[in-house]
Amino acid sequence: MLKSFEHVGMTVSDMERTIEFYCGLLGLALTLRKTNADGSELAFLDAGGGMLEIVAPAGGAAPASDVPPGTAGLRHLTFLFDSIETAFARLEAAGVTVRERPRLAFNQEVFRKVAFVGDPDGIIVELAERAS
Repeated sequence: MLKSFEHVGMTVSDMERTIEFYCGLLGLALTLRKTNADGSELAFLDAGGGMLEIVAPAGGAAPASDVPPGTAGLRHLTFLFDSIETAFARLEAAGVTVRERPRLAFNQEVFRKVAFVGDPDGIIVELAERAS
Protein backbone atom coordinates (compact mmCIF):
# COMPACT_ATOMS: atom_id res chain seq x y z
CA MET A 1 0.00 0.00 0.00
CA LEU A 2 1.30 3.44 -0.94
CA LYS A 3 2.42 5.54 2.02
CA SER A 4 3.38 8.86 0.38
CA PHE A 5 5.38 10.63 -2.31
CA GLU A 6 9.07 10.24 -1.49
CA HIS A 7 11.39 12.17 -3.83
CA VAL A 8 12.32 13.35 -7.30
CA GLY A 9 15.93 13.04 -8.41
CA MET A 10 17.71 15.49 -10.69
CA THR A 11 21.18 16.26 -11.98
CA VAL A 12 22.65 19.74 -11.43
CA SER A 13 25.83 21.48 -12.54
CA ASP A 14 26.75 23.18 -9.25
CA MET A 15 25.73 21.79 -5.86
CA GLU A 16 26.40 24.98 -3.87
CA ARG A 17 24.39 27.19 -6.22
CA THR A 18 21.53 24.66 -6.32
CA ILE A 19 21.33 24.35 -2.52
CA GLU A 20 21.33 28.15 -2.21
CA PHE A 21 18.43 28.38 -4.67
CA TYR A 22 16.23 25.60 -3.24
CA CYS A 23 17.08 26.09 0.45
CA GLY A 24 18.07 29.74 0.67
CA LEU A 25 15.43 31.16 -1.68
CA LEU A 26 12.60 28.60 -1.75
CA GLY A 27 12.85 27.37 1.85
CA LEU A 28 13.57 23.64 1.47
CA ALA A 29 15.66 22.08 4.26
CA LEU A 30 18.99 20.34 3.64
CA THR A 31 18.68 16.81 5.05
CA LEU A 32 21.84 15.16 3.72
CA ARG A 33 24.88 16.25 1.75
CA LYS A 34 27.87 14.10 0.90
CA THR A 35 30.58 13.45 -1.66
CA ASN A 36 30.53 10.04 -3.30
CA ALA A 37 33.59 7.90 -4.08
CA ASP A 38 33.47 8.98 -7.76
CA GLY A 39 33.70 12.66 -6.76
CA SER A 40 30.06 13.44 -7.47
CA GLU A 41 28.04 15.22 -4.79
CA LEU A 42 24.66 14.11 -3.46
CA ALA A 43 22.11 16.02 -1.40
CA PHE A 44 18.55 15.51 -0.21
CA LEU A 45 16.39 18.59 0.30
CA ASP A 46 13.15 18.27 2.27
CA ALA A 47 10.17 20.12 0.78
CA GLY A 48 7.76 19.21 3.55
CA GLY A 49 5.76 16.63 1.57
CA GLY A 50 8.57 14.88 -0.26
CA MET A 51 12.21 15.41 -1.05
CA LEU A 52 14.37 16.60 -3.88
CA GLU A 53 17.47 14.46 -4.50
CA ILE A 54 20.16 16.40 -6.31
CA VAL A 55 23.34 14.97 -7.80
CA ALA A 56 26.21 17.07 -9.12
CA PRO A 57 28.55 14.96 -11.28
CA ALA A 58 32.27 15.52 -10.65
CA GLY A 59 32.68 16.78 -14.23
CA GLY A 60 29.72 19.16 -14.13
CA ALA A 61 26.54 19.00 -16.20
CA ALA A 62 25.06 20.87 -19.16
CA PRO A 63 22.03 23.13 -18.56
CA ALA A 64 18.56 21.56 -18.66
CA SER A 65 16.37 21.67 -21.75
CA ASP A 66 12.65 22.38 -21.64
CA VAL A 67 10.44 19.41 -22.50
CA PRO A 68 8.69 20.35 -25.76
CA PRO A 69 4.89 19.96 -25.94
CA GLY A 70 4.03 16.44 -27.08
CA THR A 71 7.23 14.97 -25.61
CA ALA A 72 7.23 12.81 -22.50
CA GLY A 73 9.29 14.07 -19.58
CA LEU A 74 9.26 16.11 -16.41
CA ARG A 75 7.92 19.58 -17.31
CA HIS A 76 8.44 21.41 -14.01
CA LEU A 77 8.71 21.12 -10.23
CA THR A 78 5.94 22.76 -8.21
CA PHE A 79 6.21 24.15 -4.69
CA LEU A 80 3.26 25.41 -2.66
CA PHE A 81 3.41 28.83 -0.95
CA ASP A 82 1.07 30.85 1.24
CA SER A 83 1.70 33.89 -0.94
CA ILE A 84 2.93 33.73 -4.53
CA GLU A 85 3.52 37.48 -4.54
CA THR A 86 5.89 37.32 -1.55
CA ALA A 87 7.83 34.31 -2.84
CA PHE A 88 8.04 35.71 -6.36
CA ALA A 89 9.26 39.12 -5.14
CA ARG A 90 12.05 37.44 -3.12
CA LEU A 91 13.16 35.40 -6.15
CA GLU A 92 12.98 38.31 -8.56
CA ALA A 93 15.03 40.51 -6.18
CA ALA A 94 17.66 37.74 -6.08
CA GLY A 95 17.96 37.87 -9.88
CA VAL A 96 16.31 34.53 -10.59
CA THR A 97 15.22 33.99 -14.21
CA VAL A 98 11.52 34.82 -14.54
CA ARG A 99 9.64 32.48 -16.86
CA GLU A 100 6.11 33.73 -16.10
CA ARG A 101 5.00 36.38 -13.63
CA PRO A 102 2.26 35.62 -11.05
CA ARG A 103 -1.16 35.09 -12.63
CA LEU A 104 -4.43 33.33 -11.99
CA ALA A 105 -4.09 29.58 -12.52
CA PHE A 106 -5.76 27.90 -15.49
CA ASN A 107 -6.90 25.08 -13.18
CA GLN A 108 -8.76 27.16 -10.59
CA GLU A 109 -10.23 23.98 -9.08
CA VAL A 110 -6.80 23.25 -7.57
CA PHE A 111 -4.71 26.43 -7.58
CA ARG A 112 -5.59 30.09 -7.24
CA LYS A 113 -2.35 31.64 -8.55
CA VAL A 114 0.88 30.39 -10.13
CA ALA A 115 4.19 31.79 -11.34
CA PHE A 116 7.17 30.18 -13.05
CA VAL A 117 10.92 30.74 -12.64
CA GLY A 118 14.09 28.96 -13.72
CA ASP A 119 16.46 27.33 -11.27
CA PRO A 120 20.25 27.80 -11.71
CA ASP A 121 20.35 25.07 -14.39
CA GLY A 122 17.23 26.21 -16.24
CA ILE A 123 14.83 23.69 -14.71
CA ILE A 124 11.35 25.21 -14.59
CA VAL A 125 10.02 25.76 -11.07
CA GLU A 126 6.35 26.56 -10.52
CA LEU A 127 5.28 28.55 -7.49
CA ALA A 128 1.69 27.69 -6.59
CA GLU A 129 -0.92 29.05 -4.22
CA ARG A 130 -3.89 26.77 -3.45
CA ALA A 131 -7.49 27.68 -4.13
CA SER A 132 -9.56 28.17 -0.97
